Amino acid sequence: MQLTLLDPDNPTQAFPPLYLALREPDGLLAVGGCLSTERLLNAYQRGIFPWYNPDEPILWWSPDPRLVLFPDKLIVSRSLAKTVRKNIFTVTFDNAFEQVIAACAEPRKDSEGTWITSDINQAYINLHHQGYAHSVEVWSDNELVGGLYGVALGQVFFGESMFHTKTDASKVAFVSLVGQLKNWGYQLIDCQVHTRHLESLGAEEINRRTFVRLLKQYCPLPVSPIAWQ
Repeated sequence: MQLTLLDPDNPTQAFPPLYLALREPDGLLAVGGCLSTERLLNAYQRGIFPWYNPDEPILWWSPDPRLVLFPDKLIVSRSLAKTVRKNIFTVTFDNAFEQVIAACAEPRKDSEGTWITSDINQAYINLHHQGYAHSVEVWSDNELVGGLYGVALGQVFFGESMFHTKTDASKVAFVSLVGQLKNWGYQLIDCQVHTRHLESLGAEEINRRTFVRLLKQYCPLPVSPIAWQ
């Protein structure tokens, strides 16, 4: 099946129906387009996200099933709860977005490259400046040692990437985020694709149809006025 080619000069061009997404590779839906705020927000609210390597065109995905976390179902192990109680880390929100995304873009031990290209980096910084993308920072002795970032629409948070340079720092970021999101009235956290790490924290897989239905239900809803302040 031929993938839809998106026009880079037309950010309002409709995405193809999700049922046309490939089964292999799972969820690949469209190619090309742009990373404008309008295009990205249009994608997220429809259950689509960009992911591609530096030598590839922009690729748009909507995998089935989808990994999500309902805030009430967060699992915190005894050891992680102990780490949180010790207060060995300081956690902030939206204090160092550009540092967090730069750290997430650093190559991992098991990978030579990164999917967070300079274009992706700038696109999400633009989203942050417009109030849609947010970060969680974890500090130790005034050093950034962990964090994550993602996109917030209504009562849904779409997680994008996380990092850590100290043990449990990214887990502390995630647990802290979930606690705040719950307090602010968020109903759903999109984790995109399955990982054992996120599954251990309570994330679960749901089918794409259910995921899109939840987006239609929760993305238009308001959250606490103090959220992200």
